[in-house]
Amino acid sequence: MIEQRITIKEVAELAGLSRATVSRVINNYPHISEDKKRAVKNAMEQLGYYPNSSARRLRNRKTETIAVLINRITNPFFSKLIEAMEIAAMNSGYQLIVCQTRYSKTRELQYLDMLKAKKVDGIILASIENDWSEIEPYQNFGPLILVNEFHREAKVPTIYADQVIGGYIAVKHLLDLGHEHIAYCIGDLKTSVGKGRMEGLIKAHEEFGKHFDEHALFKGVYTVEDGKKAFHQLPKKITAVFVGGDEAAAGIIAEAKLFGVRVPEDLSVVGFDDQPISELIDPAITTVHQPIGEMGEQAVKVMIEKINNDDAPLEYESYVFPLQLVERNSATEKR
Repeated sequence: MIEQRITIKEVAELAGLSRATVSRVINNYPHISEDKKRAVKNAMEQLGYYPNSSARRLRNRKTETIAVLINRITNPFFSKLIEAMEIAAMNSGYQLIVCQTRYSKTRELQYLDMLKAKKVDGIILASIENDWSEIEPYQNFGPLILVNEFHREAKVPTIYADQVIGGYIAVKHLLDLGHEHIAYCIGDLKTSVGKGRMEGLIKAHEEFGKHFDEHALFKGVYTVEDGKKAFHQLPKKITAVFVGGDEAAAGIIAEAKLFGVRVPEDLSVVGFDDQPISELIDPAITTVHQPIGEMGEQAVKVMIEKINNDDAPLEYESYVFPLQLVERNSATEKR
């Protein structure tokens, strides 16, 4: 466990008291006014400071419960990830709590407070809303692990698939088919997932001597309904679209068929994740397969190892899973 960085000096400064007074309050000395006790308590809570004995006592108390933070539970990617994690946790005698942030920075920090209050033994972040500088201090209270997300500043175990490669193989497939005008529909370009796939898309274009038109970039496309709306925003010259999730790709295909645009003859579509919907819709979606279940199992395995070895400092460890293109019927050669 990483040692806490907050000191009595910082508590004293915030409380407007001397270090000696803060120390006396912490050690339950008599004859300390209630006002001073309250000031010290408020400063400690605000800074996330625990005396060494208290921190040790909290760390040693096990709840056998792990929390996983996601942004949207209705996303089929997260549904499959959670199912794999819940089974792996149960098989090891742990409970899994699912916390939906709904893209809220405040909600994310509120859930992270569960670790601080020792309501859970560790937290797995499958999505990130805050800057890492806001999240990092919570490592003082228990292990944090990233799955699906990647953050260069995070010195914690990270389980992910290389999204740069994912974006690259998806777009390269469309370029190999002769498409020159390709749109990209993504959820959030600020996340490591969105950034990685965008980097892969640009890399594929550069390899073919092409320039990606950023006017063909559409953000905020997550759901089937988002995909339907995105279809109507596609410029007429677009002959192919790379979509950041099969759910939204299915929406684009459904809307295209409704308005007489043939898929793949008039519009080729490549999705991502290889969600169940990719095989159920007609035409079946060409997509990038992610080993979601295996990633979830690995995240739980690593988390339990860290919980059982909580004296060891958290360090960056990477577990990178492969991605592969699954060719179905939604993409074909440009005509």
